[in-house]
Amino acid sequence: MKNKNTIIENAKQTILAESKAIANLVNFLNEDFKNAINFMHNSNGRIIVTGIGKSANIAGKIVATFNSTGTPAIFMHAADAIHGDLGIIQKNDVVICISKSGNTPEIKVLVPLIKNYGNKIIAITGNIQSYLGVNADFTLSSYVDKEACPNNLAPTSSTTAQVVIGDALAVCLLELNNFSSNDFAKYHPGGALGKKLYLRVKDLIEKNEIPQVSPSTLIKDVIIEISKKRLGTTAVIDANKIVGIITDGDLRRMLKDNSDISHLMAKDIMSINPKTIQVNEMAITALETMENNNITQILVKDNTTYVGVVHLHDLLKEGIF
Repeated sequence: MKNKNTIIENAKQTILAESKAIANLVNFLNEDFKNAINFMHNSNGRIIVTGIGKSANIAGKIVATFNSTGTPAIFMHAADAIHGDLGIIQKNDVVICISKSGNTPEIKVLVPLIKNYGNKIIAITGNIQSYLGVNADFTLSSYVDKEACPNNLAPTSSTTAQVVIGDALAVCLLELNNFSSNDFAKYHPGGALGKKLYLRVKDLIEKNEIPQVSPSTLIKDVIIEISKKRLGTTAVIDANKIVGIITDGDLRRMLKDNSDISHLMAKDIMSINPKTIQVNEMAITALETMENNNITQILVKDNTTYVGVVHLHDLLKEGIF
């Protein structure tokens, strides 16, 4: 049994080997990369990404990245393609073919078939002198000196390099397409990521109570209002304007400093100029405001009208944190 102390060292060596391989890819960026990007950008078709073995797995990931960043893409397994799935490819589609060696039998059969259809091929290969590299219209090198695998056999650094080339293609197209965060939200409506991009403050407070007192409200009644509305705070409203805020913390400090509170009113303990946010602001903006000011609640306004409170717990419940 090998020494367990070598586990961390092996992990470090794997990460360092792959990071070195990735860093070296910048040396292979050339006119073919730029021309491939321009061709895809100007194409009226989709991006078909294909490969076999581990490269097929990478192809699936690249397709997902393209689709999530506004570039329509479809995965086509190289082996299935030569047994009937070539019908996936339409007239104006661009085919990205991924292969470390560039000389696998399936690739050698597939490439001329695609070219006979008149479609352009972008190769991502570790061997630009291979059959794929020579016959592609645009050849992008994903060459690595060696795999992170100690036997230099298992696809590790090479597949990571393929992923990175795919990411570079997707990001360049994203930039050319002026793909914005609002566009991104359309493709990611679910989960915390989507919520950060589309959820607004008004969505968070619609079921919340709206605690409020006047400056002359007695502290006893302030405590009742805060307890009843269960948001840990209340706004202090005068002539329909927010003039202050009282939180649980303000109440604790008041009780510490005063033995008799019967004469105290809201105006005596409220904090003036509280942080506020407009009802149509993004929920993520509310979180950033809370973090920057070390607070857990923000009063919400619709223009100048007080409409409620957004609490840190509202954001936590939605997974925005």
